[in-house]
Amino acid sequence: MISRREFVVGTASTIALRKAMMLQAADATSVDDPLRYVKPMIGTGGDGHCVPGATVPFGAVQLSPDTGRVGWAYCGGYDYKDSSIVGFSHTHISGTGVGDMLDVSLMPSIINPALDDEEGRVGFSHVDEFAEAGYYSVKLWSGVRAELTATERVGVHRYTFPTSDHAHFFLDMADMPESSKATRASIVSSELEIVDDHTITGGRETEVWANDRSIFFVMQFSRPFSKTEIFSGGVQTAGKSATGRNLSARIFFDTASSSPILVKTGISGVSIDGAWKNLRAEAPGWDFDAVRNNAAAAWRTMLSRIKVTGGTEKQKQIFYTGLYHTMAAPTLFDDVDGQYAGMDSKIHKLAAGQHNYSTFSLWDTYRATHPLYTLVLPERVPEFVNCLIRMSNESPLGPPVWPLQGKETSCMTGYHSAVVIAEAATKNFPGIDFQAAWTPYSKRAMEDDYQGLALYRSKGYIPCDREGESCSKTTDYCYDDWAVAHIAKYLGHDEVYRSLVQRAGNYTNLYDPSVGFIRPRLDSGEWSTPFAPNEMGHSDQWRDYTESNPWQTTLAVPHDPAGLAKMLGGRKALEAKLDGIFNADPTQPANGSPDIAGLVGQYAHGNEPSHHIAYLYVYAGAPHKTQERVVSLLDTMYDNKPNGLAGNEDCGQMSAWYIMSALGFYAVDPVSGNYVFGSPLFDQATINLGGGRMLTLEAKRKSPSDKYIHAIDWNGKPHNRLWFSHADIVGGGTFVLTMGAEPKRDFGSAEPTLPPSRSS
Repeated sequence: MISRREFVVGTASTIALRKAMMLQAADATSVDDPLRYVKPMIGTGGDGHCVPGATVPFGAVQLSPDTGRVGWAYCGGYDYKDSSIVGFSHTHISGTGVGDMLDVSLMPSIINPALDDEEGRVGFSHVDEFAEAGYYSVKLWSGVRAELTATERVGVHRYTFPTSDHAHFFLDMADMPESSKATRASIVSSELEIVDDHTITGGRETEVWANDRSIFFVMQFSRPFSKTEIFSGGVQTAGKSATGRNLSARIFFDTASSSPILVKTGISGVSIDGAWKNLRAEAPGWDFDAVRNNAAAAWRTMLSRIKVTGGTEKQKQIFYTGLYHTMAAPTLFDDVDGQYAGMDSKIHKLAAGQHNYSTFSLWDTYRATHPLYTLVLPERVPEFVNCLIRMSNESPLGPPVWPLQGKETSCMTGYHSAVVIAEAATKNFPGIDFQAAWTPYSKRAMEDDYQGLALYRSKGYIPCDREGESCSKTTDYCYDDWAVAHIAKYLGHDEVYRSLVQRAGNYTNLYDPSVGFIRPRLDSGEWSTPFAPNEMGHSDQWRDYTESNPWQTTLAVPHDPAGLAKMLGGRKALEAKLDGIFNADPTQPANGSPDIAGLVGQYAHGNEPSHHIAYLYVYAGAPHKTQERVVSLLDTMYDNKPNGLAGNEDCGQMSAWYIMSALGFYAVDPVSGNYVFGSPLFDQATINLGGGRMLTLEAKRKSPSDKYIHAIDWNGKPHNRLWFSHADIVGGGTFVLTMGAEPKRDFGSAEPTLPPSRSS
């Protein structure tokens, strides 16, 4: 093994190689190629929790380095501030605040690897690290160069070892994030088998975030290994197979010549046999570069759905990396033969052409990520929605809340899969079995006693002394009522529609006009005390707000801005409340949540409950304030650096806000099917809606600083309102926005031009 000193001295050649790789990547892309702007390292630092490794759009495999396991920073396994790697694992979650997965971790070595994690680490420098869409590479201080790429269900590795050293690998079946309740004891069972001198198979069942989650794999090496050792709990076992809760293996090679050693790993949620099928179907050969090129081509096709002109290099990097992040989840969770592990712990078989997915961060992604899919990836919408409907009927827990690899985590408040389904119904997407959604979602809305729903129905709010997170659950259930109402309307259940629309106004029952905020209320009807608008709650048992406080929760009424304005005292009062949140003292209490980040006053862009708030100025009759605030947030809350996100990426939502806002509009209420104008970042953006239909947004401005809308034309005719519906643009067309340096306060500010809402 070469020393760290020798390695650092020798980095000049490494830097030259890295530059050559970057130039090769640049040569492969034209100025119009979106891949040249994708920087997977964005969001890997700070609280982004993003994954820099290799994957394809919505792929099951996310093959990426892990730099740590213990603590909140390692929910995704990688933190940019680190300088050592403990392994390369095949599954990750994109940018969440809870950790899981990191399945099938493989680490190359040129010394006998220690079973202890800390001794098993190998140092690296970011100078010797390179990532692009579908590919990752790093040269370790051991002298080993690791390269990673992927298909949908197969991870492909290429390792180049120093020519004078022996090569071997450490396969760790106990690797997982050890945050919150997760420890190595969270592995229920695992298995390993050395099948022949090229092949290892195995699997494990874990209880981390998703309980009883199972994953299986088949791993093949391009050269025969000379020796293998299997360990259980650190003790070497006899034979070629083992079962246990803490398994690992060493795989040795007699020589590590200049010819690289390739590894390919198929995964499956069904069985080892399923992993074999996936491996044979997607990676039958050993052409690493072909797999890498195919991954790049898949990303190029997806990211080319939007073309932007104008803007800076930095803005394009943030934009296209953001679009890349929105396609890292949901993740495919079926085998090539159509089999998948259902939410009922049974194996199901899909009809031809259908797919099953996992990793739906629905509390986050219903806000902007799924609305973005309805524009950019309309062919995926029926796949995602039918998958959620299947889950709702398979799961013993009912409608999915935060499903992960066939298991329900029950994480976060509400049941916002209803929003995704209702949005698809409102936008009239074909090929979706909406009727199959009715039984589970009507039952959840009208019968289930799920996390305080019975109290919500009987009292019109959730008492804070009966149920935790009472304020956020109440406002979330109001919006879910609105969503289920629209599913009912689509299916012709008009009476249910009217009843749920009325109940969606229950948020007013928690509004205390004496303080001007939604606040916790006791079962007796009295207000809970003490109260402060920046507090999350004072109960000894639980918090009253979910990753938010009264400022954000009072404005958490995306479906009823007109009703919100009325509750506050009128449109001017709503404008004043919006001014208030942005200008408030940003101080957080001692028990504040780390998710309340990216603060502008008490507006927290680093967490999703704030994401629609800047657009509420349009409903308040002050659209110029939406325009100036959105421009400011685009500029200050995002960067093209590893710590370039204000909070967790949350499976694409943080980036989806940027994408939609940079295009110039946002879905405050996705269920309504309406979009509200903000201020476009680029001179022109063209969205491929599919089927030859294009939506173009052109911004005419004298200066890049012109951020205020003065006029809008739609297909050559004046468009005198600051909103539009999905039905308006689904056939394609062109918006031309005339921009100016000063606000045009009378454009789009009159009440009749407001988008419809519950109280309209």
